[in-house]
Amino acid sequence: MDVAIVILNWNGRSLLERFVPVLLNNIPKENCFVVVADNASTDDSLAWLEANYPQVETVELDRNYGFAGGYNRALQEIEADYYVLLNSDVEVTPLWLDTLVAFMEDNPDVGICQPKIRSYAKRDYFEYAGAAGGYIDRYGYPFCRGRILSKIEKDSGQYDEPEQCFWASGACLMIRSDLYHYLGGMDETFFAHMEEIDLCWRAKLAGHQVWAVPEAVVYHIGGAALDQASPQKLYLNYRNSLLMLQKNLPVSDHRKIMAIRNFLDFCASMVYLFTGRWSYFKAVWRAKRDFRKMLCDVEVSSFSEDGNDVGRYPGSIIARYLRSLGTLTFDRLRF
Repeated sequence: MDVAIVILNWNGRSLLERFVPVLLNNIPKENCFVVVADNASTDDSLAWLEANYPQVETVELDRNYGFAGGYNRALQEIEADYYVLLNSDVEVTPLWLDTLVAFMEDNPDVGICQPKIRSYAKRDYFEYAGAAGGYIDRYGYPFCRGRILSKIEKDSGQYDEPEQCFWASGACLMIRSDLYHYLGGMDETFFAHMEEIDLCWRAKLAGHQVWAVPEAVVYHIGGAALDQASPQKLYLNYRNSLLMLQKNLPVSDHRKIMAIRNFLDFCASMVYLFTGRWSYFKAVWRAKRDFRKMLCDVEVSSFSEDGNDVGRYPGSIIARYLRSLGTLTFDRLRF
């Protein structure tokens, strides 16, 4: 049983310097290896790795293929039973990997899992991108056990039990290699953001489970590639969320959900406009325009519509959050 920990790198020498030594000190000595897949960096990341950590394998890509494309090409060249997709800005802890491997080995129905993800800067708090497991509402808006919209909870042990969820964070995602290739990898039209949610949704439609395993803990800086406040990040999230819904929604719900989602996006864009956030307003409308242009090329999921729907909130997380006047926490939700 082999595990490949694969880090996608683009001009990230400073992050590799900080986190690769910690990673190498906290993985099993046998049946585990680390690969850095390089998205055509222009810094000296690979030269630094070769000089300092020659045991780390590398895959050199000829250009920047983004998160999805970079991983797809790299994983075609890597043989292992499990892949761990690990961001370059993640600090691991002792036994994190042993815990995830044991969970996957003991639960053959689980195709994907993630650890608990805490903030690197505020170490008692969950991290935005994944927290203690990812969920999604009826209209495609993601949230987490420990993070709803921009409200991030302090980790007081309230989510320390393993739980089946809807998606695992691409910051640290473990997947069976045969499942990754069976699904055709991640959707490269996404380029970056939301592609791991789409991957998990397709895995669930194909009959596999996604779990969060909080006994394993990592710390994530977040925003190393794009800042949370970036209009480009907002654009990718809106566009890719629409692509994901188009691909994976059941036919019976598709028209109604997409109509309501379009209305909600319009409302969001008006909030940005009337609060003076012109770049955000333009990002939402550019996302909707580009989504329409891409519609003819969207490949609808070929997997069963009767797949596992655990972790999909039946209402609107935004409406529920607003009704709570911004005080909503995950443990107050009713699925």
